[in-house]
Amino acid sequence: MYQVLLFAGTIEGRLLAEFLRTHHIKTRVCVATEYGQSLIDGDSDIHVSHERLTKEQMEELMDSMPGVLVVDATHPYAALVTDNIKNAAAHTGCEYLRLLRAGESMHENTGQGLPVIYVDSAAAAADWLNGREGAVLLTTGSKELAEFTKVNNYEERLYARVLSLWQVVKKCSDLGIQGKHLICMQGPFSVEMNIALIRQHQIRYLVTKDTGAAGGFPEKVQAVKETGTILVVIGRPVKETGKSLLECKHKLCERFHLGSNARIALVGIGMGKKDGMTCEARKWCENSDLLIGASRMLEAVAGENQDVYQEYRAKEIADYIHKHPGYDQIAILMSGDVGFYSGTKKLLELLPQDTKLFPGVASVVDFCAKIRESWDDAVILSAHGKRCNLLMEIMQHEKVFAILGERGQVSDLCGKLHDFGMDNVDIYVGERLSYPEERIIKGHPADFLKFVTDPLAVILVKNKHALACVTHGLLDEDFIREKVPMTKEEVREVAVCKLHLKRDSVVYDIGAGSGSVSVEMARVASRGRVYAIEKKPDAVQLLKKNRQKFCTDNMEIVKGYAPEILESLPVPTHAFIGGSSGNLREICELLLKKNPKIRLVMTTITLETLTEALSVLKDLAVSHQEIVQMSVSRSEEIGRYHMMKGQNPIYIVSCQGECQVKSMDRKENI
Repeated sequence: MYQVLLFAGTIEGRLLAEFLRTHHIKTRVCVATEYGQSLIDGDSDIHVSHERLTKEQMEELMDSMPGVLVVDATHPYAALVTDNIKNAAAHTGCEYLRLLRAGESMHENTGQGLPVIYVDSAAAAADWLNGREGAVLLTTGSKELAEFTKVNNYEERLYARVLSLWQVVKKCSDLGIQGKHLICMQGPFSVEMNIALIRQHQIRYLVTKDTGAAGGFPEKVQAVKETGTILVVIGRPVKETGKSLLECKHKLCERFHLGSNARIALVGIGMGKKDGMTCEARKWCENSDLLIGASRMLEAVAGENQDVYQEYRAKEIADYIHKHPGYDQIAILMSGDVGFYSGTKKLLELLPQDTKLFPGVASVVDFCAKIRESWDDAVILSAHGKRCNLLMEIMQHEKVFAILGERGQVSDLCGKLHDFGMDNVDIYVGERLSYPEERIIKGHPADFLKFVTDPLAVILVKNKHALACVTHGLLDEDFIREKVPMTKEEVREVAVCKLHLKRDSVVYDIGAGSGSVSVEMARVASRGRVYAIEKKPDAVQLLKKNRQKFCTDNMEIVKGYAPEILESLPVPTHAFIGGSSGNLREICELLLKKNPKIRLVMTTITLETLTEALSVLKDLAVSHQEIVQMSVSRSEEIGRYHMMKGQNPIYIVSCQGECQVKSMDRKENI
């Protein structure tokens, strides 16, 4: 039982037949010629016939297919055929759907000054040409060719481009159009092909119908525009209403409850200009009937007859594709390269397994080429929409590249570099790369203190004096000391080791004192954040001095009492407790509440504090408890001898939070 009766006399009709095939919709396809039948492959779902049907035969065919959907995809100039199909459908009670080829707006697409002549019919075109001199290229087919034999000296003036069928060739020959005046070719025709024919035969007038994009109309317009040829357009015989190819597909999906069968690709469009895309990426976009992406990407890539959906969020994109299954090919546009700080990872989790990826030119590649710098030895980061400790990276590496996303990021960074005494670094800033207003500036931090960039900006910083070693292990005398107590060097290094920090860790230093532990942790977690919590005003001032000295911009000083002050801070991954002021239990409970998997390290000197720590940890949901007792002795010169002088023994307690939090009330476990 057929579900669709398709009258296919255009490219759109053939595309719709292929769409129905991919969705296994039983379809009867009717075309007017044997040649038309050869262009559509039949199979178990698609049956193709080429008989010319009268209105009565159409009605008989529809009567034999109760409930069938009739789709009229015949040529826009086949007005009589359309009337017969529409009347037959109405008489038999079948639902009728008209597929219309999208027309072209001469005003919008040809530009100013293009000579265009509009006529109502082939006969009117012949009459207009009859009073003029010059060669004529006919691109209207053979059906109305006889009308143009009325043009004076037509055997010498006319060049007819027709299908390469023997019946057509014979018809043209019988009319006296033959030899070099008969151009037998199958479209579609490119702009270059049209230009070549115009120049080869010195064409003065090109006669066409408004066949839309699918019929090669834009390519004809561009060709006459470049050659100075006069365009003669035969207007459509009737003004029809109907649906575009995409609208018809959406209608079919709705009627037959079809899911998406689209070919999908994530396409890296490079820096923003269409010319900067790879040939493979550009071809995929041009052949797609839906483009998805941010507005500036769509503006750069989308064509006139393509649907667009302005969106960059992964879930919304996946939902839209699912709810709009009528598309055959979809391009999801990604800025730069699909593997360079893009949303590709999230999208691939939501899209089909066969989704393709087309790479693009990443901003780091484009920018470094323009400033003649290599990028294989650079630390590559993104500060677009995320916290990024650029200052620490610059201090530790000779070359740092970063994507920016806010207007004031360059001036803020250069202000910090200036404040921390790093004025000798070289800075390159690039704005709106590849766009007409592209700007690339080189300088030092002082040159950018009041610099406001476009949000589409990148930066590369070269620091010849970057630190060669960034592991923890600073000497006690490296710190500014004053009268605030400080965790000594040996204890500090073991404690930091026991924390098992990562580069992006978020750490609390509770009871930070002079900041020696905070500084060491900030240098290890260079892409993370360290919160130095301290209640004493003189210690807070000393923290600021040591933060300034060691350029630890990712170290934030928080004045207040724990545990209250911890409530508003971001969730920690690690915590070091150097002083608790008698609130050890409350502090530990709050830390585990904020992150049940937190890594804890604390130091104690007295046995009483150690006993309290063990009691607290016994009641909490922690594992891998470990106690290290350290007795450190340092040599001291006495005359020409060296004697070892013992330091106070210290206990380092470490543990790991568990996933499930135990009850804080031990009675409930009885």
